[in-house]
Amino acid sequence: QVQLVQSRGGLVQAGGSLRLSCAASGGVFSINSMGWYRQGPGKQRELVATITSGGITNYADSVKGRFTISRDNAKNSVYLQMNGLKPEDTAVYYCNAVSIHSRNYWGQGTQVTVSS
Repeated sequence: QVQLVQSRGGLVQAGGSLRLSCAASGGVFSINSMGWYRQGPGKQRELVATITSGGITNYADSVKGRFTISRDNAKNSVYLQMNGLKPEDTAVYYCNAVSIHSRNYWGQGTQVTVSS
């Protein structure tokens, strides 16, 4: 079993920055890719960014050029640096890990609110 613990989110003004972190424990050797998803008010959960164990990244079009995902395999952690935040980035952000057996694990979620 993999456990994911996320850092706190926060309230930030439009144009500001915020960094999220997520630490994995438990069956970390089974983790393949890690990533971030978000769920805005009244919306479905959507992909934000993913990163493989080899460092290959993938971003949603809406965050390209503003968000950066990174990973520290030694610390079993994944990070999301969010710059140029917009009100539409307001959501609950979830850390995700996918095992080599294609099993999904989720963090507890953290609220990010961007004020205009």
